[in-house]
Amino acid sequence: MAGPDPEPARTLRADAVLLGFARALRAAGADTGSERVHAFLRAVDALRPGVRADVYWAGRLTLCGDRDDLERYDRVFAAYFGTGEATTRPARTLVPPRLRLTLREAPAGPRPDGPRGERQGPPTATLASSVEVLRHRDVAQLDPAERAQVRRLLAALALRGQPRRTARRRPARRGTVDPHRTVRELLRRGGEPALLRRHARAERPRRVVLLVDVSGSMAPYADALLRFAHAAARGQRTEVFTIGTRLTRVTRELSHRDPDLAMAAVAEAVPDWRGGTRLGELLREFLDRWGQRGMARGAVVVLLSDGWERGDPELLAAQMRRLHRLAHRVVWSNPRKARPGYAPLAAGMAAALPSVDAFVEGHSLAALENLAAVVRGADVGAVTERASPGAAGAGPAGVGSREGVRRA
Repeated sequence: MAGPDPEPARTLRADAVLLGFARALRAAGADTGSERVHAFLRAVDALRPGVRADVYWAGRLTLCGDRDDLERYDRVFAAYFGTGEATTRPARTLVPPRLRLTLREAPAGPRPDGPRGERQGPPTATLASSVEVLRHRDVAQLDPAERAQVRRLLAALALRGQPRRTARRRPARRGTVDPHRTVRELLRRGGEPALLRRHARAERPRRVVLLVDVSGSMAPYADALLRFAHAAARGQRTEVFTIGTRLTRVTRELSHRDPDLAMAAVAEAVPDWRGGTRLGELLREFLDRWGQRGMARGAVVVLLSDGWERGDPELLAAQMRRLHRLAHRVVWSNPRKARPGYAPLAAGMAAALPSVDAFVEGHSLAALENLAAVVRGADVGAVTERASPGAAGAGPAGVGSREGVRRA
């Protein structure tokens, strides 16, 4: 009796890999909406899913919306399929590295060979990329080779703050009438009738402030989180601080284009690696020196920490309330949140949660991609809260998304 046809399962696995690539490209800042992803899958299906050139050009022609996406696409393609090449290849490179393929042996029996002994049609192949599985692995449990691959993917990420409308206006097809441009157009035409010129409020991303915990309890995640911060620091409105026993501003050190050079500079600048945690005192120092003066006003502030606090939890709660009043949105990313049975019972975490707008995971590449989407303003209602409803200090059920009144 013949077994089930493996072709549908093989196709589903290939589609999962391609969808994972589209998600990675979206996390890198490309506008890969559902229509573009659907066109990408149809293009690959019409070509040969197992041939690297067909996958590359199908994605480049369907997933790239403007010139800026070309270099980003090449960088993510090289990182996602594990080529090991530098992530700064020119966008004009015609032949990207090969995809790894797993060829399936044909079942026993007569082979449908043609006159020359060749199989009819394209070979049955599946994309053997392990990245889709790697995206969901805890970074603390990776071996050196897997860490290197995750680092390449982290280097391709992008982090932009939630857009906000500014007082400035820009020319637009729709909007209010721009009297100055309309009058100038009439004068240019000598008083003849002309189309009304319109303008609309311009948008710019909000400032993003990252506070990365480098204490001893966060040591397994510190490298990945700092590399995530390095990718975020490519934006012009991003500030990065490390917190442990001291508060250190490392925005300048992370400005190096090369991630390894940036990590080396941060290692020299930060004096409190693998130490204790004084979240309340350091958050107060940040607010007194930078936040109150404007850095946190209207910004998206992200704390990447497990919430272990050696100081007074009441001080942390008071400073979190102060931060919540200043910032547009406060996001807390906790790598421990993904563990089965996790509950925010640590004194620091329980004290901070009432002032947190979004409480998300931070243990894997997929979790950091989700964090980037939350920072851009995505809805986090689908994020599952793993804390038990009766946990002390957990606040109302569903604390994974505390969407309150938006602050300007």
